[in-house]
Amino acid sequence: MSQTPSATKRPLDVPSADPAEDSRAALRRGVYGLLIALSIGVMVGRIFAVNSVDKLGQENELVSRDVARQVADVTKAGRIPDAAEVEQWQKEARAKHALQRPFLSANDRSRWDTIRSLVEHGTYAIDDIIAEPNWDTIDMVQHVGSDGKLHLYSSKPPLLATLLAGEYWLIYHVTGASLGQHPFEIGRFILITINVIPLWILFLLLIRLIERWGRSDWGRIYVMAAATLGTFLTTFAVVLNNHITAAVTTIIALYAAIQIWYGGQRELRYFAIAGVFAALTATDELPALSLFALLSAGLLWKAPRQTLLGYVPAALVVVAAFFGTNYVAHDSLRPPYMHRSATNPADNWYDFQYTRKSGDRPIDSYWKNPVGIDKGEPSMTVYAFHALIGHHGIFSLTPVWLLALPGIWLLGRRYGLRDLALLIGAVSVVCVTFYICFVKPLDRNYGGMTSGFRWVFWFVPLWLLAVLPAADWLAATRWRRAIGYILLTLSVISASYPIWNPWTYPWLTNFFLYMGWAKF
Repeated sequence: MSQTPSATKRPLDVPSADPAEDSRAALRRGVYGLLIALSIGVMVGRIFAVNSVDKLGQENELVSRDVARQVADVTKAGRIPDAAEVEQWQKEARAKHALQRPFLSANDRSRWDTIRSLVEHGTYAIDDIIAEPNWDTIDMVQHVGSDGKLHLYSSKPPLLATLLAGEYWLIYHVTGASLGQHPFEIGRFILITINVIPLWILFLLLIRLIERWGRSDWGRIYVMAAATLGTFLTTFAVVLNNHITAAVTTIIALYAAIQIWYGGQRELRYFAIAGVFAALTATDELPALSLFALLSAGLLWKAPRQTLLGYVPAALVVVAAFFGTNYVAHDSLRPPYMHRSATNPADNWYDFQYTRKSGDRPIDSYWKNPVGIDKGEPSMTVYAFHALIGHHGIFSLTPVWLLALPGIWLLGRRYGLRDLALLIGAVSVVCVTFYICFVKPLDRNYGGMTSGFRWVFWFVPLWLLAVLPAADWLAATRWRRAIGYILLTLSVISASYPIWNPWTYPWLTNFFLYMGWAKF
């Protein structure tokens, strides 16, 4: 990463020597703080409201009918039920007809099932968990377990669920409360700790970077406004997912690497941090192996001794954990999604029948005959169009990313951050090309029933840095700023549209379906 006067070897947390600039920076930080407070408030408020709200009225109606019927039966027998008796009937009816749940999709329930099973039953198999009301999922596979019997497992790589199970283990053993008994209280608490707090860290690190390299007050504030309100990261804060985790690990790894590359840091802790979090990003998002590979090669070239002593061992710990948890869970080094052979039935864990409860009729796996958007798009051209500028488009739903295109060029050409620009551009091209061109037709489903093309959400911190020089350029004139306002407004609309549940179609998709321009 090349050096210029605007990117001197100064640690990012060292203030400038200009008192006037320090004063302006303090004012900007105040604005950043307000934006972060607004964003965190919105996320936490939505987490507190997490519920299948469309089920609430139906559930209340069913409970009321049951209780009314019991009251009528007792009254006919010549007795008036007391309040305690009616309250007990209500509890029983509520348990019988429970429809509400804080886990909004089969996708996130798949990981919640694993977390519960690990802590409560000591196994990765989720058979017992999905048998409970409201804990079902379609994101699961089936294979023979260590006991020689067929079991159901989450289709997600087990490392993230294993790490998150640690927090639930503490809650479960310290308080005695379980997710089965208290899904709302425990689920919401965990979501705040694993989504909101990490995003707060992302915001703080981003502030340091834009303060270092931004050239206008408006441009810096614009990037933070986009970060806090205009991307799908905050949208997904209400559900358990790997995309927020990957975005946060991306900026931590990048921040440490920037300290090494541009700040001249050679302390082993920066290399260890870069290694751990770059590897974690790759475990959460497989195409992020490209970021991991480029950072590894760049740091090895820049500081070979420290990279070998700090970066490599730290990264190897994560790599070992990824394959180790996968082997313990599935007796295989390959994650579940890689067991989908079209020619070897024994190696296709998605083609199976199962029963949720003993005595139930067997059910086919959802993935034997997926429906709607999950059937996949047969045409790569059509898929590319809609993934980029169509109903699930990266640029049509979040048009602020249009600024990242010239921003990458400006980052390298005018800001002297050539190597950072090359990193962002190369990883973006490689990964987006992979997501569009190198997935099977069945997997061309735009991320399934979801409010955005979620496989690129981990790029958010990279693309925000690319937006920075473009935002500085927009700041120069009123008409340019007007363009920026329009792009940001449309992005915020897309991020805010799925207010209750991110596992819904984007507003643009619903419009396409309404107009008859798309069919799933």
